[in-house]
Amino acid sequence: MNRPLYARQLNVAGCLTCGLVCRDLSRCPRCRTRLHDRRSDSLVRSWALLLAGIIFYLPANVLPVMHTSLFGKGGESTIMAGVIDFWRAGSYGIALVIFVASVVIPCMKFLSLILLLVASQRRSAWAMPERARIYRLVEGIGYWSMLDVVVVAAVSALVQFQTLSTVEPRSGILFFGLVVILTMLSAMAYDPRLIWQGDDDE
Repeated sequence: MNRPLYARQLNVAGCLTCGLVCRDLSRCPRCRTRLHDRRSDSLVRSWALLLAGIIFYLPANVLPVMHTSLFGKGGESTIMAGVIDFWRAGSYGIALVIFVASVVIPCMKFLSLILLLVASQRRSAWAMPERARIYRLVEGIGYWSMLDVVVVAAVSALVQFQTLSTVEPRSGILFFGLVVILTMLSAMAYDPRLIWQGDDDE
């Protein structure tokens, strides 16, 4: 069975900025970005950013994300408390969006990145096409991870129009925003070419 040739065997490299395949392995002739066969310290930087995101995820769920006040009476609510309140109020769509964006997507990204990083550290040849699809999925949904922050901001803006009620963001939303940014940076720091290094070793 004929095996595909790899870029390093052909002495070419793909530019990570503009995507041009280059034979000169020093700088990209199109955008002048410095080329690398592998991103330096990719696993270390990706692990560090991922662990920081997991750490910040704890206060993001424990601390209140918004303070609501109606007719002079108010209280603070966490992410899950907000989901429950919206559900009980009949706003099932908003509750579902917040739950998916705040719980399902972050946990899925954590597990997916851990899987990618552990497999790359072990130079595993297991399920490489599937791992490549997981990486593209994680990279793609990263842009939608701010939905929870957007929902809180939108609710705050809408409620301000009512003179007897107010909604204000709290510190929990800041930590959640940091979680989103850190997981996005972790995915960006990860070099997807490491997925195929197990096949290189065979």
